[in-house]
Amino acid sequence: MSFGRMNTFIDIVKAETEKDAEAFASQKDCAITSIRAYKEERRGNEKWANMAAFSTASAMFRFRKIPGLTVDTSLAIVCEGGRYRINSVEDVRGRGMYVEVYAEKLKRTVR
Repeated sequence: MSFGRMNTFIDIVKAETEKDAEAFASQKDCAITSIRAYKEERRGNEKWANMAAFSTASAMFRFRKIPGLTVDTSLAIVCEGGRYRINSVEDVRGRGMYVEVYAEKLKRTVR
């Protein structure tokens, strides 16, 4: 994976709950890191067809592993395409160089 293919800028964020002076809770995104990543949307090709276990995953992100940062399912990815909830995290080929994340795109709802 070269930098030429990593052309999507993403933010890895953690949702935190904040309480104001009147004890009302609100959700706030705390950006953990901003990095370049390779993004692949779900397609009708053979690779995505064989991943029946990830039927809710709508995108795959691949980026360099960041020392000291553990990416897990409690985090989210935000990019220009929207907000994605992380479904699974894998080490690419077990070498500890790249991380592959399968994520589901979240749709905003109006209340």
